[in-house]
Amino acid sequence: MLSRRRKRQAEDNAKRAQDQEEFEERALQVFGAPLSTIPGTIRSGELWWCKHYQWLKDVGYLLRPRYSPDWVPSWQGTKKDWMDCEDSRGPMIQHILDATHISDGIFVTLKLIKKSRHPYEIEIGQLFSTEPLASDPANHCVPICDVLHIPDDEDQAIIVMPLLRPFTEPRFDTCGEVTECFRQLFVGLQFIHKQHVAHRDCMNLNIMMDATRLFIDPFHPQNTVMRRDYSGDARSFTRTQRPPKYLFIDFGISRRYDSSNVAPLEAPIWGGDRTVPEFQKSNEPRNPFSTDVYYLGNMIRNEFLLTKDGFEFMEPLVNNMVQDDPAKRPTMDEVVARFDQIFEQLSSWKLRSRVVDKTDGNITGLFRGVTHWTRRIGYIIRRVPAIPTP
Repeated sequence: MLSRRRKRQAEDNAKRAQDQEEFEERALQVFGAPLSTIPGTIRSGELWWCKHYQWLKDVGYLLRPRYSPDWVPSWQGTKKDWMDCEDSRGPMIQHILDATHISDGIFVTLKLIKKSRHPYEIEIGQLFSTEPLASDPANHCVPICDVLHIPDDEDQAIIVMPLLRPFTEPRFDTCGEVTECFRQLFVGLQFIHKQHVAHRDCMNLNIMMDATRLFIDPFHPQNTVMRRDYSGDARSFTRTQRPPKYLFIDFGISRRYDSSNVAPLEAPIWGGDRTVPEFQKSNEPRNPFSTDVYYLGNMIRNEFLLTKDGFEFMEPLVNNMVQDDPAKRPTMDEVVARFDQIFEQLSSWKLRSRVVDKTDGNITGLFRGVTHWTRRIGYIIRRVPAIPTP
């Protein structure tokens, strides 16, 4: 097993080296200089996408011009700053890229995976994307639109998903908007657990939102504050006006268990959140469902309780979710039931109150307070619900 793994790793390294050499030759021909010396041009981690540009187009997915074999930077030969040009933007995570579904013009996300490294990602993702689970209102898992198998590498595949954006951008306006986010995430993780799946990495980076209705202008997939064509800032509604749907992504280290195994045990596996108490002192197998509860509770603690005022009503529940002893943490069924009780105690006035960052200065706070009250009065007059439901 180890020798095969080393052989495959050596083959991958050789292939990357060959790709790098080919593209450096092209760079010298087109630009007269190595790629590494030209700001904004293709990085080594993007070469795979360039090499497969035509194949992806043939199967129905168009990458941005940056990845075309005929691409010449739009700023070349002009006085434009490369940072002001749309085609200067590569991906932050090099195995994830945006594309356009050619047949209908819908923007999508492509995720390149190694099946040998993440053998259950496709299976679990498709489970939640297949009826009857796909249309269940409690399902907050990213839909898998398509799976593309790479013709020149049987160990690789591309998962096609909707184009999403970080769930905290743009900023939350009201307490009700945040409360609805909590509700969706609690119900969503409860739903995952009911299918006997442990996510095992449900921290902030693996929570995103479908902001299709939220934005007036299509946003650029690699610089989400900008419009897709880079003609200015991407404008949006508030979440109260156009409620988004929050989604869990990345089932790369997730596991599904037999329904009879109500308390599975797994060896610790490090995801993005490395603060899990039960992983700090021992490699003893643990119940991954309890760890999921910690992940979600810790996300809420870090993203909201520690950084924003006004969410003290969540502290008792979150404190229980992040207890050091995993046996004392509530199940997601218990979390949802307790959250429902908390929600019933919140007044409309509280739900319409402004989300205040602890770092807001006096001038920033005053400006945001005035604009918030203007919107708030308008919502009340128009009877817009304090809890925005998609």
